[in-house]
Amino acid sequence: MTTYQNFILFLLFFANAYPLAAQVAQLPTPWTEVAKQAEVPLPEYPRPQLQRENWMCLNGKWDYLGGKDAPNALQPQKPAVFDKVAEKIRVPYCPESYLSGIQRKQEINMWYRKIFEIPAAWKNKQIILHFGAVDHDATIFVNGQRAGSHAGGYDAFSLNITSFLKTGKNTLVVAAKDLNDGKTPSGKNGPRGDYTFSSGIWQTVWIEPVNKHFIQRIRLLPELDNGRLKVLVESDGAEKVSAAAYDGKQLIAKTDATSGSYFYLPIKNPKLWSPDSPFLYDLKLSLYDATGGISDEVTSYFGMRDIKLGKINGVVRPLLNGKFVMQLGLLDQGYWPDGVLTAPTEEALKSDIEYTKKAGYNLIRKHMKTEPQRFYYWADKLGLLVWQDMPAIWYPNEDTTVYREMFRKELKSIMDDHYNSPSIIAWVPFNENWGAFDVKNITDWVKQYDPSRLVNGNSGFNNNPSYQKAYGDPGNGDFVDTHIYVGPYGASVPDSARAASLGEFGGVGLFTRGHMWPVENNAYAYEPTQTALTDRYILLMNQVDQLMKYKGLSVAIYTQTTDVEHEVNGVLTYDRQVEKMQLERIKEINEAVIKDGYELNENAGTRGL
Repeated sequence: MTTYQNFILFLLFFANAYPLAAQVAQLPTPWTEVAKQAEVPLPEYPRPQLQRENWMCLNGKWDYLGGKDAPNALQPQKPAVFDKVAEKIRVPYCPESYLSGIQRKQEINMWYRKIFEIPAAWKNKQIILHFGAVDHDATIFVNGQRAGSHAGGYDAFSLNITSFLKTGKNTLVVAAKDLNDGKTPSGKNGPRGDYTFSSGIWQTVWIEPVNKHFIQRIRLLPELDNGRLKVLVESDGAEKVSAAAYDGKQLIAKTDATSGSYFYLPIKNPKLWSPDSPFLYDLKLSLYDATGGISDEVTSYFGMRDIKLGKINGVVRPLLNGKFVMQLGLLDQGYWPDGVLTAPTEEALKSDIEYTKKAGYNLIRKHMKTEPQRFYYWADKLGLLVWQDMPAIWYPNEDTTVYREMFRKELKSIMDDHYNSPSIIAWVPFNENWGAFDVKNITDWVKQYDPSRLVNGNSGFNNNPSYQKAYGDPGNGDFVDTHIYVGPYGASVPDSARAASLGEFGGVGLFTRGHMWPVENNAYAYEPTQTALTDRYILLMNQVDQLMKYKGLSVAIYTQTTDVEHEVNGVLTYDRQVEKMQLERIKEINEAVIKDGYELNENAGTRGL
């Protein structure tokens, strides 16, 4: 073999072994390089409402085995062999993303490996391994032994891995299988979705030490009418617990109870949570062992608020803390040009919420995906109402016994994951008939499972994908909801039992050179300049104001927070570098419409339904 041939072989080997070198961020955000250089990306504690002091983040570089020749990762009985595997992936970014370091179009079989050591201070502790989200079927191996599995792309899961650990270095292997065939909940991340596929690990991986008896889950429900917080602490047995609520450093209530049963924490003259005043109480929960010693202690928080339907001057409207608040928000899809479904950094994750608040909105509709719990923490803390969509399945009529049951299971898990966030005021099981089935029954079930929130059973039931028959208006739930592009005229009007919502409207685009995804870009309508787009938006919002005052409209959600790949109808560009409308002017009109909504409460009789 010639020297030249040897050189060519070397180059080919180098290109395969070190694919990071050839990758280019197609549209960097202000946080791309920070995320890329971080030894431990997204290092913040992932679960703000059940937080412990000691923990270890496992984000960062992992060994990775993927691509078309990767072994089958669906429910394997033993881990793949990682000999001579040279690829590294940056967890928790999906392998389709630039920030992962892999950036392949669609991964189906994915294998991850991480070597870690348990700190000496954790000796004699139970070690819990946590995953924020893995899409879709995950199997976990610790030191070659199968530790457990999970199915579901959008809900968190945990495993007790204590019995598999050893002194010194431990090997964690995660097998993830994602067919992305539209038969499991996938939202826009599916064969009929509009955007880049995403697969595998896409939220934080972490471990923490606990004692033999520890707090596994908590459930918090504010009851304004009774001046109390309803609390459930779950552990592995009936143990004594104490709950203490704080206003800053001031203790305002303390209660002793037993784990496994609901109990109440009295909150006298509560400071109410709302977008105008997002006050949060701190909460400390302690679990005691049989000797009276503290077995576990966690910190949390809660907001005192309620959301229900009532009538204002005979019109059915949603009432927040007994008052009508016009819900004016943005459709927020949570996609990133560098991280796909995963924000590059905590600052980036927070920035979309901060802009929404700064622009005078009071609502986010989290569309077709869930977020890490820290997203909802910032919505809770900064004061934004949240409508939470269930990610759609696309083919609900194939193998219905299996796939419909998977949808129901993941819907319940998502509701459980985010039940404690005061910002979430509504669940949206279906959108525009996408993958819709048993909508009436599922809407009723969601309302029964969580009666403390509103339910929008089929947002935009007037729209429908061409490949399936429209389910239409289920006739139940809390909203009559249509989507009108550009709108807003043609929006729903309330009926005798449901409020009227314009679940999506607007979608007016602006081409912003140098800040667009490199594909053919589009929108529902266009304006040529920032000023013209702002003028158009103000006109739309004045029309929304008319519908609110005279047609009973109670919710209007503008499309959308950012451009997303081919769509250029965001109020921000996809890279979050450019504000596409004049901020002070849109803030002024948004606040004016919300203020007009407040005024409907004045001198108006209110009553429940």
